[in-house]
Amino acid sequence: MVYDGIVIGLIIGLIRAGWRHGFAALSQIRIRGGWIFPALLLVQFGVFYLTDKNEWIADYSGYMFLVVYAAGLYVLWLNREEKGFWWIFAGVALNFIVMAANGGKMPVSLEAASVLDPVYGQMLRDGSVVSKHALLTDSTIVPFLGDIIPLTSPYPRSQVISIGDVIMNVGIFIYLNNIMIAHKHRSSIVESTDINTTKKGERSA
Repeated sequence: MVYDGIVIGLIIGLIRAGWRHGFAALSQIRIRGGWIFPALLLVQFGVFYLTDKNEWIADYSGYMFLVVYAAGLYVLWLNREEKGFWWIFAGVALNFIVMAANGGKMPVSLEAASVLDPVYGQMLRDGSVVSKHALLTDSTIVPFLGDIIPLTSPYPRSQVISIGDVIMNVGIFIYLNNIMIAHKHRSSIVESTDINTTKKGERSA
């Protein structure tokens, strides 16, 4: 659901700050260790793709995802002074905790998953979901941190999310809106200063 938070944050931020200030702010984003995020995304895609093709990766995919999450938490910690990053860190940490407690898998509520394709629910039942998800059962540890929140119409796309996902996306929204609004305010101050300076110069002349 991280993509949803980014899209919503961008849309609202651009509306509030204006297209010019919004895109200017986005072009100036500098995140410490930011290059790690695309690398982690590629690793995840690689694990997803190879899980069905390699038995060893299928057996240890959960632990690979935990390493990815741990690396992501490290980058978030490096940028903890950025507004909104503590929320993002907390959300990712909650997802990491529930996955670590359940063998590297994110527990998914079958009831919540009823909003998804029935085929996915059947895959959860028979255990054929071998990526980073697994059926939430009575033996699941800290089940309330799993994917237990269903989203469906009128939300644009049906999905099942966790409490950690919600908190993480709140942080993404705060971060994106903060940088765009802050850039708008800085630009307004600079423009106002330039106008006043020009007027003073004209009066002096």
